[in-house]
Amino acid sequence: MDQACRLLRLPTIRRQFKEQADGAAREQMSYRAFLAELLMAECDDRARRRSERRIRAAAFDFDATPNVDPATVNTLATSEWVKKGEPLCLIGDSGTGKSHLLIALGTETAMQGFRVRYVLATKLVNELVEAADEKQLSKTIARYGRADLLCIDELGYMELDRRGAELLFQVLTECEEKNSVAIASNESFSGWTKTFTDPRLCAAIVDRLPFNGAIIQTGTESYRLAHTKALAEQAAAD
Repeated sequence: MDQACRLLRLPTIRRQFKEQADGAAREQMSYRAFLAELLMAECDDRARRRSERRIRAAAFDFDATPNVDPATVNTLATSEWVKKGEPLCLIGDSGTGKSHLLIALGTETAMQGFRVRYVLATKLVNELVEAADEKQLSKTIARYGRADLLCIDELGYMELDRRGAELLFQVLTECEEKNSVAIASNESFSGWTKTFTDPRLCAAIVDRLPFNGAIIQTGTESYRLAHTKALAEQAAAD
């Protein structure tokens, strides 16, 4: 088994075979079920390693963003949360990596076969307003609702009027508990009243988005600003 797994490059089966075999014997599993368990373990571990490689290749500097836990990001990259229809909120100041993470996780989710849509918050609201004016709102909301993962970027950068906020709320309601929504915002939840000026609507949106999901705080220190300062200091020293 050890030699065959090395030749076939099946490291997870090589490591887990004895434990899995002992468990299968205790549970009196059929040969077919035992083989399926082994192969699924290999597939799951291979997907995890692939996700880790892709996130590393995305050049996200975890050292520069100590608030972001690499283990949490790697877990999200497996897309289990998308399968469960759970939300994700990335909160932090400009330049702290929110959009980078949002796009990276959305790309990884799409590569795993899920339907993903990425849109800026203002663009989404403008599209919804135009659709409502053209009596196409239901179709537009349904289209966004068909995505397994809807990524909304730059939420909080601009104030939304009551109509725009209500339309965005309809999209979130369409996705609720069946599809995942991931948002990136430069405002903490308490600051969303600047974006959603209606207190009741703001409370309803804040209540829905983080519920039963992951929240990642990317911090306040801009990576871009720090990198620019470092280059300037290096140039001055030279």
